[in-house]
Amino acid sequence: MSAAGQKIGQDIMQEPVVFDRRSFRDALAAFATGVTVISTVRDNGERIGITANSFGSVSLDPPLVLFSIAKRAHSLAGFLHAPRFAVSVLASDQGAVSNRFAVSSGEKWDGTDYSIAENGCPIINGALASFECDRHAHHEAGDHVILIGLVRRFERLATGEPLMFFRGSYRALAPNAEFPDYAGNEPKVLPPLNGFDPWTSG
Repeated sequence: MSAAGQKIGQDIMQEPVVFDRRSFRDALAAFATGVTVISTVRDNGERIGITANSFGSVSLDPPLVLFSIAKRAHSLAGFLHAPRFAVSVLASDQGAVSNRFAVSSGEKWDGTDYSIAENGCPIINGALASFECDRHAHHEAGDHVILIGLVRRFERLATGEPLMFFRGSYRALAPNAEFPDYAGNEPKVLPPLNGFDPWTSG
C-alpha cells in the first residue's frame, strides 16, 4: 500500500489552531443551508427530535446521509443508542417547526403535525423530503459527533420551496431571480423567529 493509502482513516496530527470563536461562526454562517428535523425513538417509546442544518449526502451506492450533533446535546445519547432515525427536510413555511425542535427540552411533539414512518420514527408532515435511515456509523469530531445513516426509504414532494438558514436568519429562495442580477439583490428575509442555533441545537 502506498504511503498515501496508509493515511486513509488515520487522524492527521496538526498544530492547534486558535480562532476568534464568534468570527469563525460568522464566517461559517456565510454558507447557506437547508434546515431539517432529525428524529428517533428511545427504547421506552419517547420520541426525540432536533433541528439540524448539518444534514448532507455522503454516498449514492450505498445510499448514505449524515448529520452532526453537539456532544453536549441532551438528545445525543438517544441517537447513539437508537438503531434508526429519520430526516425531514423543512419547507419555507415551517420555520416555527424548526424553532420548536431547536430547544433542548419540552414537549416538542405536542401540537406538531407529524406521521410515523415505516421505521417507527416520526416525520414532519408537509416536509419537502423525508429519509428513513438505519444508523450506519458514528464518529467523534471535535465538539460534535457525526452520525451516518443508511437510507432505507425516502419520499419527496414534487413542489415547494425550502426553508433556508443564512447568516443567522431564516431565508427563502428567490425563484424568479435572474442570475446576472441576483448578486445585487438581497434574498427575501423571513420574519425573525427565535430559537434555532445550529451549534447548540438538540
